[in-house]
Order: sequence, then structure tokens, then C-alpha cells
Amino acid sequence: MLIDTLRETHDLDDAALLDLLATDRYDDALRAAADAVRRESYGTDVYVRGLIEFTNYCKNDCYYCGIRRSNGAAARYRLTEDEILACCREGHALGFRTFVLQGGEDPYFTDDRVCQIVGDIRAAFPDCAITLSIGEKSRESYQRFFDAGADRYLLRHETANEAHYAMLHPSDLSGAHRKACLYTLRDIGYQVGAGIMVGSPGQTLAHIVEDIRFLQDLRPDMIGIGPFLPHKDTPFKDAPSGSLALTLRLLGVLRLLFPGVLLPATTALGTIHPRGREMGLQWGANVLMPNLSPVGVRDKYLLYDNKICTGEESAQCKDCLSRRVASVGYQIVTSRGDSLRVQRGGQ
Repeated sequence: MLIDTLRETHDLDDAALLDLLATDRYDDALRAAADAVRRESYGTDVYVRGLIEFTNYCKNDCYYCGIRRSNGAAARYRLTEDEILACCREGHALGFRTFVLQGGEDPYFTDDRVCQIVGDIRAAFPDCAITLSIGEKSRESYQRFFDAGADRYLLRHETANEAHYAMLHPSDLSGAHRKACLYTLRDIGYQVGAGIMVGSPGQTLAHIVEDIRFLQDLRPDMIGIGPFLPHKDTPFKDAPSGSLALTLRLLGVLRLLFPGVLLPATTALGTIHPRGREMGLQWGANVLMPNLSPVGVRDKYLLYDNKICTGEESAQCKDCLSRRVASVGYQIVTSRGDSLRVQRGGQ
């Protein structure tokens, strides 16, 4: 059976992958296998990352993104270092042991500023992992951040197909450069996260198979996927949202392809369906990324419309997630939540 082969070999040919993604006839078996493999790898543990969205300024003009440079309707903000550290203190008290600093590609945050922030978080919270998600940088910049104390870097590649990439981005950005950044991060020694939007404008199932092949070559520690959701102030404002069913199916496929990878049940999943994150956990996901940003700025960091949890305090958000996770048979744990590759000392 197709699912058995995938579970045993962690691979399928392109035609089989296309067949698996295109239909729901394998869904029950795929979901069961993905959950079983997730439990074999990580038990019932769900790792939480404290997300700090520290700037919504961005120099880029990606066509799908609500904080794109050309969006004059966006209410811009930047957190100070003191505000960022306050978020970390609150998160640490709540049990978070990973902090994710996410922002647009904001020229204000120079390498020196980023290194200062990372170094101060590292000094204050030596038991925590520090993740950066701040876009495409030079090798020198990535090395400086790593030397300052950053452990992980998230950079969704968005699509491995260059023509599709050009549909989603202006001509000053290239998919080849973005992929090169991911290989550089891996080479430096970061725990690396890549990923895509499922159902982004122009995407085909063949593109998703290309993404899988790229991920197999990259061997990331984390793969972040979520359904594409449009934003009203972008060129793709009228594009349809991505499919919940396909997103869940792809989560299941990724869990079987990469048994030890970290897979988040994303906020976008929870936005497209009230129980989307719980469904994601049942399809093999094992990471959640609740928001530690100050409530006053959460509704300003909008990559897409109708984002959930913009009004909740951090403690409320964590308590809500704990109940949701327990409702489907898993448990939130206080842990750095490293991937199996890192836990086992693999390279």
C-alpha cells in the first residue's frame, strides 16, 4: 500500500506523491500513519515557541504579504530592545524555552542591533533557544547572529519553482537566492526551518512535489506550512484561500517523509478553521507558536486577514492552547523542543 511504502522508505516517486496529494481516498490511512510516526518520534509532547513579532517594517514588496513595502494602509511599529526582553521575561515565566524573533526585513535593525538583542537574550535566558526569522541576509550577517547566540533560523522558501516564485515576488527577489540562504544557514550550523504556503496563487501539485524534493536535499529541522490566506491590501486580495484538506494532507506526507522533523500547526491553520491547529496535531504536527508580542501591536503584524489571537494576553493564549492540545490527546511541555537530529547529535 502507498502509505506503508512511504512510512517504511520515507520516499515515493513523483507520480505516487501526486496521487497521494490529489485525492482524499488515502486520508484516513495517511492521518493514522502520520500520528503513529509522530508518537514514535516525539510521543504526545507538543513544543511551544514564544513568537515575538518585533517589527512590521519591510523593505520587500512580496505580492501576498500584508506588511509589504507598498502597503500604505499598514500601521507600522518597531519594538524596543527593552520591550523585546520584557516579552521574553513574561514568556519564560509562563514556561516558554524558545523565543522566535520574527519581523519584516527592516533596515533599522542592523546587524549590530540584532546581535545586541540576541546577545542580551542569551545572557538573560541561557536555558532557552533563540530563533530568528528576519529574512534574507549575507553569510557574514548570519554568522554574526549565530556567534551572538542565535540557535535557529526560519526562512520559508515559499516555492522551489523559479517561475512560480516570480509570480509571488517582484523581480529584485529570486528563489535561487532564497534557497542559497537556507543552505548557508545550514552550513553555519543553525537549526534551519523552511516551508511553503499551501494554495498560493499559481501553485500546482507539481510545484509541491518540487518543494518536497528541495526539502529532501536541504534536510531542515523544521518545516512550516500553512494555507495561503489573502490580505485585502495586496495584489492577491481576491485570490482564494488555500485548502485546509490539502494542508493537512501535506502535513501527513511530511511527517512520513521526515519522521524526526519539527512540524508546526500554524496560526494560519487556526485562522482558516476554528479547530485547524488541533487537526494539524492529529495529522503529525508537534509544534505551536503562540504570540508573546505586546497586545497593542498584534493586530498590526498582519501578513493575511482575520488572524486569530490578536487580542489575547500571553497567559490567556497559552492556557487556551493547553486546553486545545489536551482535547486531542497531546500535552504542551516546557522544553527547548529541539529536533531529533539535534537531540541525537546528528549533522
